[in-house]
Amino acid sequence: MTLPLIAPSLLAADFANLQRELERVNQSEADYLHFDVMDGVFVPNISFGFPVLEVARRYCQKPLDVHLMITDPDRYVDAFAEGGASVIHVHYEACTHLHRTLTHIRQLGCRAGVALNPHTPVSGLEDVLEHIDVILIMSVNPGFGGQSFIPHTLQKVANLKQLLKANQSSALIEIDGGVGLNNAQALHSAGADILVAGSSVFGATDPVEAIRLLKQSGQPMIA
Repeated sequence: MTLPLIAPSLLAADFANLQRELERVNQSEADYLHFDVMDGVFVPNISFGFPVLEVARRYCQKPLDVHLMITDPDRYVDAFAEGGASVIHVHYEACTHLHRTLTHIRQLGCRAGVALNPHTPVSGLEDVLEHIDVILIMSVNPGFGGQSFIPHTLQKVANLKQLLKANQSSALIEIDGGVGLNNAQALHSAGADILVAGSSVFGATDPVEAIRLLKQSGQPMIA
């Protein structure tokens, strides 16, 4: 089994020492830097935007995995692509014309991602799977870091994996919310390819070691 890809979530970083936090990510086995954008409308919180994105691009050597938790994301995908995003996730619930949005993200040279809130079934993606590169399953209700993992996510990941196989889709499955060493292996075994980890990384005594342990969690357990 391949090891999971790890995307530390900048939302949980120490912003008083942002350059140091980004350099720690550089030193680690992380595969992406997860960048949450919240507008206070689509979710009940406001996070950060382009000034912080500029800092992340300047100091972080990892690809930027941008998660737009905002209404009408079409207004901003061009700017985030220009700002250095490698992956741009838009929410299924926020897009009136999802096919058009995904196509445009790819035309900008980014990988197209779709995020699903906990209540949204994976079946709604079937008609646009060929236009999706990454599917981001929210395992908490979006808006705040440090929340508890929703256990039903494991079954949702397994259902999505079956849907992807049935449609011969190569889209990756990404999980965001409450991810840590207590559930990383179960998520990877269920079919998750990318694990977003915030508090379990930046809240650790040694974030570099925390990322290493999360990465190694994908190895099969020896009986």
